[in-house]
Amino acid sequence: MRKLSDILLGLKLINVFGDTNKEIAMLVLDSRIVEAGSMFIAVKGSLSDGHEYIAKAIENGASAILCETLPEILLDQLTYIQVENSSKSLGFLAANFYDRPSEKLKLLAVTGTNGKTSIATMLYQLFQKLGYECGLLSTVENKIGKLVIPSTHTTPHAIAINDLLAQMVESGCTFCIMEASSHALVQNRMAGLAIDGAIFTNLTHDHLDYHQTFKEYLKAKKILFDGLSSKAFALSNADDKNGLVMLQNTKARKFMYAISGNADFSGRVLESDFNGMMMNINSKEVHVKMIGGFNAYNVLSVYGAAMLMEQNETEVLIALSTIEGAEGRFEYLVSANDKIVGIVDYAHTPDALKKVLETANQLNPRSNSIITVVGCGGDRDKTKRPLMGAIAAKLSTKVVLTSDNPRSEDPNVILDEMQSEIGVRDKRKVVVIENRRQAIKTAIMLAKEGDIVLVAGKGHENYQDVKGVKSHFDDMEELEASFKEMNR
Repeated sequence: MRKLSDILLGLKLINVFGDTNKEIAMLVLDSRIVEAGSMFIAVKGSLSDGHEYIAKAIENGASAILCETLPEILLDQLTYIQVENSSKSLGFLAANFYDRPSEKLKLLAVTGTNGKTSIATMLYQLFQKLGYECGLLSTVENKIGKLVIPSTHTTPHAIAINDLLAQMVESGCTFCIMEASSHALVQNRMAGLAIDGAIFTNLTHDHLDYHQTFKEYLKAKKILFDGLSSKAFALSNADDKNGLVMLQNTKARKFMYAISGNADFSGRVLESDFNGMMMNINSKEVHVKMIGGFNAYNVLSVYGAAMLMEQNETEVLIALSTIEGAEGRFEYLVSANDKIVGIVDYAHTPDALKKVLETANQLNPRSNSIITVVGCGGDRDKTKRPLMGAIAAKLSTKVVLTSDNPRSEDPNVILDEMQSEIGVRDKRKVVVIENRRQAIKTAIMLAKEGDIVLVAGKGHENYQDVKGVKSHFDDMEELEASFKEMNR
């Protein structure tokens, strides 16, 4: 319970009608879960407008309403607060309601197209190994210390973020690492947070179904850096053409990392195989368990962030040598008999798929076949489908195009779109099998001793979403089962 006047501290208010001394039991966005003593926040979303549900919220017992447009009739027993932007106000409301938890720990945020989950997970592991209690807000899972809380969004809404941060503070967490999605930034889900450092990974083709243009996608990511204070650090990828753009106009201390050129934090891969990489990082050598050039960038950004948080370099490098990558990011297993390498990766953008396949080719010294199983999700950016199909065909020996999470779409339409830009030569490599389980089995059947089978697109996801029905489906489980079934 918190007094309404305390919750409203620092907000720009247009109008207030009613008592602000009342106690508020909870903040609610969904009118269906409003209880007596709740404050209902009416937010205009992309799919619905919370203002349409004010009456329902009142019926369910709301004692305060925050909105952009006031109802025509104002009830005496209620308090109405009018603001210019409900979604932006929500972040500050939530921060106040939970007693500003982001100010009571070190909060680091990671944004970009690819690498967010890997970097966030690695930073969480790193700080845990350095002796700190740490929290994690990620696509795969949320963590409070070692307590795992299932994740439903890359970045939760503002109430959930502050609730989780408050639990972290109560549990003694010193650090929290969070992913910052472009959707969340545009929708103000991170408004009101005190961020101590932000990391930019890269910017490639994704989410244009939502942002419409690449320029708008770029602007969305930049929101994170534009909002940093002068006390925070901004760490950006110098090898990405948008790396410098992210740092424009930020008040934060600016730093860069790079594999290809000079930067505050520089690195390069000396050796690489399926056991990991030997890297040179700022003239120090370290062996890490992760594989691939894309993971070299992830490792370097983690090192840079740790240094900017004033951690001991030797301890950081030792910890880096022991940490694992995120679940479903270039995870692999080797079949017992034929030594076929099965790789599972979340690569669901053209650039991510390209990098994973380039890594697979680099780790293939005997030039064995690389057989790729890949699909594209439904109700998502359609423009990347032909690109991903063409990349898979170009960089693989054989390709099995299959269903991913079709959601409300016809999976065969998605598969047709994935084939639309595959060249005549490469089309000979392609087999289309809509059933994902059968597609994985077929890829393993086609594989010979020592070949690599890459199953891309789903990674950590352990379900298939078809017409609103989620069924259990785990790529790694399917690989293992097929290896055993075929005695490979």
